[in-house]
Amino acid sequence: MQRNALKLWDYLSRVTGAKNMRVLKLFCPECNSPAVIRRSVPKDSKFSDLYCACKNVECGHTYVLELTFARVLSPSALAGDRLVKELVGQLTPEQRQFALDLLQSS
Repeated sequence: MQRNALKLWDYLSRVTGAKNMRVLKLFCPECNSPAVIRRSVPKDSKFSDLYCACKNVECGHTYVLELTFARVLSPSALAGDRLVKELVGQLTPEQRQFALDLLQSS
């Protein structure tokens, strides 16, 4: 698993030119030692279970974290395009032509 993480880090570094990306730091709730994510299981598009393990060999604690989407800080630029497409899709052909005429006249 660590080998795959290193490959991913190398790839991201080359593609983005990033040298010092922020990384999620996990700590064991039992001994407060560093912990790692061993597996991620998506439950939904906005919810995942993260299976974690303590890096302290003497502790060996394993646990599951729930990762969930909280809120939007800046909306996607793609959302506006989808909204326009959905609205235009609900118009009758006459209403579409009227909207097109209005856009072309401005």
